[in-house]
Amino acid sequence: MKATHVIAYILLIIGGLNWGILGIAYFFGSSLNVVQWIFGSWPWLLNVVYILVGIAAVMSFGCHKKNCKMCTGSSSASAGGQQM
Repeated sequence: MKATHVIAYILLIIGGLNWGILGIAYFFGSSLNVVQWIFGSWPWLLNVVYILVGIAAVMSFGCHKKNCKMCTGSSSASAGGQQM
């Protein structure tokens, strides 16, 4: 389950950065889409990436608190007396 959590987290970062760059570029009259720039020659792969990012978001929304040591208040998260 940890591997799935990490993959979902990475996909969320990719999706979030892509949407952030796309939003910033929109203000400057551009349509810079990083995922399309990387996978643009394979439209089917572009759609697969978007679907995976969407699935990662749903999985993280439903399972994040259960899987994240920072959210559950585990003792290993505050090792060394430091609290976040």
